[in-house]
Amino acid sequence: MELVLKSAAFVDGGEIPARLTCHGEDRSPPLCWSTPPPGTRSLVLIVDDPDAPDPAAPRMVWDHWVLFNLPPECCELPEGVDPASGAGLPTGSGQGLNSWGRTGYGGPCPPVGRHRYFHRLYALDTRLPEELGTPTKDQLLLAMEEHILARDVLVGVYGGDD
Repeated sequence: MELVLKSAAFVDGGEIPARLTCHGEDRSPPLCWSTPPPGTRSLVLIVDDPDAPDPAAPRMVWDHWVLFNLPPECCELPEGVDPASGAGLPTGSGQGLNSWGRTGYGGPCPPVGRHRYFHRLYALDTRLPEELGTPTKDQLLLAMEEHILARDVLVGVYGGDD
């Protein structure tokens, strides 16, 4: 069964609206997805930028949003999830640390060039343990190993053309 991730704000490969970036309101994008495969116990969403700091010479992947233990019956996230409180997230969801060292969404804010922002959704055959606390993306990916039933990627772009 295929998992399909979409946004009402931009199409795959399309421009992320400025309101969803540091140049606008820095709001999380509205996201929706298809029903996950049978046996799904939780969902994970990771948004990152592999072009940091400069697409011509990337040196790191910058993590913008790390969510886990989204319930399998959840099929969307509204625009503008509160970055501090998580208001707008389904009950029981966990937030990991982004590259700013905080939880919540941090929108695109490229220092130079046009960057790609990967919105990755994973369906897992388990709920991740509460002992994870507030994990980094790498800690979350390690905990997810061998539990992925399906995944999809939605890519948005933002920034200058240089």
